[in-house]
Amino acid sequence: LAFGIPVIQGLLSDTARGPQQSASLILVPTRELALQAEETFVKVGGPLGLRPLVLIGGAPMRPQTMGLKRFPRIIIATPGRLMDHMEQKHVSLANIKFLVLDEADRMLDMGFLPSIKKILATIPTERQTLLFSATLSAEIMAIATKAMKVPLQIEIAPQGTTAANVTQEIFIVRRDDKLRLLEKVLTDHRGSTLVFTRTKHGATKVAYKIMHMGHTAAEIHSNRSLSQRKSALEGFKTGKYRVLVATDIVARGIDVKGVELVVNFDLPSQSEDYVHRIGRTARAGAAGHAISFATPDERKDIRDIERLIRKPIKMSPLPVDLPGVSAVPSSSYEGSRPRTGGAQRPQRSFSKSSGYTKPSSSSRPFSKPGFSKPGFSRSFSKPGAVPSPSPQGERAGEKSGGRPSGDRRSFRPQRGGSGGSSGSSRFSGGPRKFSR
Repeated sequence: LAFGIPVIQGLLSDTARGPQQSASLILVPTRELALQAEETFVKVGGPLGLRPLVLIGGAPMRPQTMGLKRFPRIIIATPGRLMDHMEQKHVSLANIKFLVLDEADRMLDMGFLPSIKKILATIPTERQTLLFSATLSAEIMAIATKAMKVPLQIEIAPQGTTAANVTQEIFIVRRDDKLRLLEKVLTDHRGSTLVFTRTKHGATKVAYKIMHMGHTAAEIHSNRSLSQRKSALEGFKTGKYRVLVATDIVARGIDVKGVELVVNFDLPSQSEDYVHRIGRTARAGAAGHAISFATPDERKDIRDIERLIRKPIKMSPLPVDLPGVSAVPSSSYEGSRPRTGGAQRPQRSFSKSSGYTKPSSSSRPFSKPGFSKPGFSRSFSKPGAVPSPSPQGERAGEKSGGRPSGDRRSFRPQRGGSGGSSGSSRFSGGPRKFSR
């Protein structure tokens, strides 16, 4: 509605008729968002004689082509399918007066940017361009303003702001224990739940496991057909499925009423997507809860998210009544707060007499003097240092060949020669013989 109402108002003010009428183009990143935008435009613009045409992948091309011949005034499209129609000369964008990029930061990233540039090249320069998103970084704004003459930025809230009524918490859990923790979470929270995974294969696996836990569940990701995705989303809206397992294609813009819980089974690959994910709950003033599972090695991801939303996220201990799940030591995640700046560095010391003193070799495990990596027979040491003994014994030919220690040629077993049998091991004391 934020862009639907002003676009409809602008189109109704045009008194021209036929192909010369002004039109609008709304670009969205996913099929689900395109269908949701169509539903809203039909409710508002339908009674006024403005019905949108949707161009999305997974749907037949012929009905879309026939619809384009009727000169629609509102086109809602994903970039990929619109490019298909442009390449086949099915669509003309010469009368576009309003261009809307919904979820603009996603539309202007490197995945969609080449297509967006080609589309912009065919649209008249005299137009109004509108960008909408909950997260717009400075880099994205720099790209966006290049396509504008007098850019104006309107902020309802600073980017990265989460819903006021959503509560958040993080569990630090080992990867193998995530499914058991998810089962506990679904038992404690009985309402409608949206579970996000990082990959589509992970979504399939998690949905299968949830159904075996006794819950009704559906999956939605790019490997599913359009009809399967529509059925899963509609079933989730109507309550047929209690749990919807999805990738980030559902994270942006999708409006489902009554979602009680959002679970980040995997943290998103981009911190901005965290804001969009948990925005599926606590919508329109309602209350909601967001739970994230993080592994001990995802400290940086947690820090990035907390910087974006400008507040710390509550870290909850694992439930004590969770059999088979071992608690992660607190020291493994206490460093994930924003005040911690990565890995600990060796402490430096200064004195007036000697100045800077290097850290001791005990705090630098890969220091040169006398270091020997386990599993290797050669040690990395300075010239003249006494080599450490090999844990595996002398390699065949490495000592008996009399090669100088500075020779960097790779060792190869000798063919023929004496002093070894044909079945001698690679790590035996003599050269190895080869026979067919």
